[in-house]
Amino acid sequence: MALFRGRRFLAAILLSVLLLTTACATKAPSQFDQVQQESSKQKSGLAVAKNATQGSEFNKFFPTGGDGYQRVYTQEKKGFSEANLKKDGKVVAQLAISDTTSIPGTASKFSNSTKSIDDYPSIEIGKTQTAVLVGKYQVKVISKDPLFTASDRADWIEEFDLDGLSKLK
Repeated sequence: MALFRGRRFLAAILLSVLLLTTACATKAPSQFDQVQQESSKQKSGLAVAKNATQGSEFNKFFPTGGDGYQRVYTQEKKGFSEANLKKDGKVVAQLAISDTTSIPGTASKFSNSTKSIDDYPSIEIGKTQTAVLVGKYQVKVISKDPLFTASDRADWIEEFDLDGLSKLK
């Protein structure tokens, strides 16, 4: 009987030592730990340049709508403002103005532009987007309906107050 108690005591001691050593041991870092540490060190809000224009400043340069079209603002933040263009209650396009100081390399896309809208360099991005560069600001129209063509996008870019936007500081 004493031998049985001794084994139980020894098993309890070994189990305690095992639990204590595994609980206190440092675990090997996972493949995600380094990325988590790096992203935690970054300050939030660095995606937008400190000197970017407030999105509310852009709203006065958007087209007003009319002729069956309705402009509905959907997003406004530092460096960016966006509105949906609706016709008969359906979104046919998105209209946007962004400050390119927050998006490095954006302005360089316009350097080889051979097209212009109202004397501002223009580019086509894929089959659904048209954009112009007005100083440091990009004005973009994105088709959301297949019937809203590149010609329609160019017409709506002309509806923006591009000259007014060019004077924005």
